[in-house]
Amino acid sequence: MDMRRLVGRNFARIRRSRGLTQERVAELSGFSQQYLSGLEQGRRNPTVVTIYELAQVLGVAHMELLTPEGDD
Repeated sequence: MDMRRLVGRNFARIRRSRGLTQERVAELSGFSQQYLSGLEQGRRNPTVVTIYELAQVLGVAHMELLTPEGDD
C-alpha cells in the first residue's frame, strides 16, 4: 500500500467532511496550500510530526490519516 496516497486520500476526505478548504487548513496549520495540494495528490512524504499537526487542525486522531477507510 502506498502510504503517501493513503494519507492524501484520508486528509482530503476528512478536510472536505469538515467543510474546510485547503486554503483554510493552510491558514490554521502553517503549511502552504501548495504543500497540502501535493499531499492530497500523494506526491508528498509527510513526517510523523506533519501527520500529527494536520490531524490536530482537522480535529481527528492522527491514526485516522493512516488507517484505510473502513478499517476500525
